[in-house]
Amino acid sequence: MGKNIWWLVLSSLRKEFRKRGNILIYFGLPLAGVLISTFIYANAGQSVLRVGVVNGDGAETVAAETVRFISEMGQVKAENVTEEELATLLAAGKLDSGVVLEEGYSQSVLAGQPDHIVISSIKGAEVTAYLKALLYNYIDNMTALGRAAEGDPARYQELFEEYRNTVFKLQAETVNDKSVTKDMTYQSLGFLILFMMMSSVNLTELILKHREDRTFYRIISSPVSSRAYVISNIIVNMIVMLLQIIVTLFFLRYVFKLDPGIPITALAGLLGLFALASVGISLVIVAFSKNRGVSDSLQNLIVTPTCLLAGCFFPVEIMPVAVRRIADFMPQRWVLLAVEELQDGSGFGGIWLNLSTLFVFAIVFFLIAAYKFGHNNDTRKFI
Repeated sequence: MGKNIWWLVLSSLRKEFRKRGNILIYFGLPLAGVLISTFIYANAGQSVLRVGVVNGDGAETVAAETVRFISEMGQVKAENVTEEELATLLAAGKLDSGVVLEEGYSQSVLAGQPDHIVISSIKGAEVTAYLKALLYNYIDNMTALGRAAEGDPARYQELFEEYRNTVFKLQAETVNDKSVTKDMTYQSLGFLILFMMMSSVNLTELILKHREDRTFYRIISSPVSSRAYVISNIIVNMIVMLLQIIVTLFFLRYVFKLDPGIPITALAGLLGLFALASVGISLVIVAFSKNRGVSDSLQNLIVTPTCLLAGCFFPVEIMPVAVRRIADFMPQRWVLLAVEELQDGSGFGGIWLNLSTLFVFAIVFFLIAAYKFGHNNDTRKFI
């Protein structure tokens, strides 16, 4: 029986990879998913805030120093403009935000009650939050100096010079921000999971195809049993998906130079366990299908929607709580959760629940498929 199984496996693999279109589908689409993820996050974390500054308070010391502070902010490109130019540039999207220091701004700071400052942006708080956090802290310091000077400009200037010339000992270390790389990895694996499930269903559909074109009956009329035939299909499924995993992770790590934050072997093992669950899902779909048309319909109703709800295309955290609870019943979600935990430093001991859940999913799907095959007059002949 073992020799017959491997003969069927090799025969199926030769037929599948003889067509260049199949090679493109099995390996090209997951790599396209990596490219899409790279493009999505290409500029993430590297943006510069373009700020237009209107100094309506003239050469007053406080206003001038505030303009200088804005221009020296990190990740900010400041540009001196008029109010008319500011409105035009904001509307055209050439500026992200604008700061207007109105007449009387310096005097209000000296008086200890900062006023006459307007921060605007058509992009909302997402853009202005960073600018406000730094600028308002600076203004608070200037206001404290104004209160200490009790409104005396000369005294304020003296205090300000002392403040500016104060020597602070600061030890800084540069660290690499890996959040973007982790997001790229997460998104790439989401696409890989989708294409693995689609490939698995397509390969399992060979059972229906061979029945429709009568190939199945010619096979079982030989010394090959129907059970060996189904087992060989499962093995072909696993081989193709393992190759998908290996090729995609190789390109992810060594071609696109993305560090997933997880040892490649550990990530491959995790995805390999999911591949087993994916085969189980594809067997269930085929077991409940009388022909390939029904199977394709079930694939469209099950694979893509469940990947969407499980967070393969975007983080599940942005979805309502009720949807998150539904996602917990999907094996894709447990894979992605395990990836996140491994990226956060957990070892395999910390994701034992994820691994156990994936294994249980696989067993349940295989049992459902076996039961359906065994109690369906149209398909019991397969096992």
